[in-house]
Order: sequence, then structure tokens, then C-alpha cells
Amino acid sequence: MTNLTERQTLAVLVDNEAGVLSQISRLFSRKGYTIESLAVGATEDPKVSRITIEVYADEERITLLVNQLRKLFPVHSIKRLPLSNSIRRELVLIKVRTVDNAARSEILQIASVFRTSIIDVSVDTLTLAVIGDESKVDAMQKMLEMHGILELVRTGVIALERGKDTINDDTKVKGEFNYGKNVL
Repeated sequence: MTNLTERQTLAVLVDNEAGVLSQISRLFSRKGYTIESLAVGATEDPKVSRITIEVYADEERITLLVNQLRKLFPVHSIKRLPLSNSIRRELVLIKVRTVDNAARSEILQIASVFRTSIIDVSVDTLTLAVIGDESKVDAMQKMLEMHGILELVRTGVIALERGKDTINDDTKVKGEFNYGKNVL
């Protein structure tokens, strides 16, 4: 087992209820983790949300964290998503200054190369939507910095495992933690 700290991606299915995200993030905070990326959204079931969390941890600590998350009642299942076997994307909105037509033209060329969408145009700005992995987003940002990035917002990474495998995990029975009940 290695002690190297690496970026770990966790996909977590949880009840779609108030306070669940707070409960999950408090667990990370109590254990001394800084969440690098956090994205939450609905799934095909309106009663279930999917949380994608990225955190730096070594193998031993991520295993402990996963085990602690599994114990939380609103958690249905958890899956570690290795970089080598997952599709990862992020949405980034970037507002860039366009001081003249030459700058505007150059930004449009950069946008074309990176296959981004222009989602807003004003006299002195362009706003672009970039969808891609972290390296694409970082490269695009670097290219646009010389023009003056006025604002930038990132959604956080979302990820799915490649192929037929899914996050669905039947190992947790919702009734397994019946506090206050006598179970024989």
C-alpha cells in the first residue's frame, strides 16, 4: 500500500433531502479534508441526488473515509472513480475583455480551437462556456489570461465510470441502522 497523497474522486448517491449535503461535507471537515471539487445534481430518480467529490488522500485514508460515508443513513452507495476508467467533465464560464476587433477575433479563434460556445457578447466582453476535463479548462484559461479574464466560475468535476459499470450498490440496506428499536 502506498502513502502517496493523490486526487481521489468519489461518486455518492444520497437521499435528495435538506441537510444531506451539509452532513456529508461536515464529515470531510471533521476528518481534516479539504474538498477540492464538489458537484451535486439530480439523478434519474427524483428521490436521489448524486454528489461527486474530489479530495486529496492516500489509499488508507480514502478507504477509511469511504467506510465512514457508508455508515451515514442518507447514503445509498459510494464508488471510487479512478482516472483511468472514468469520464470526467467540468463546465466553466469565462468572461473575457475584448478591447478591440483584433482581440475579439483572436478570442473567437481560441474558442473555436477549444470547441467552446460563445454564450454572451457585449461591446467590450465575450463570455465563453467550456466543457471538458481539467487539462482542457486549464489550457483554455491560460490562453485567455493575456486578454484579461474578468470573471471565471467552475462547476466542479462530474464523473461517470466507463462501460457497463454503474454506481448502483446493493450492499447497504436502508434499514440496517435502526436506532432505538430492539432487533433480535
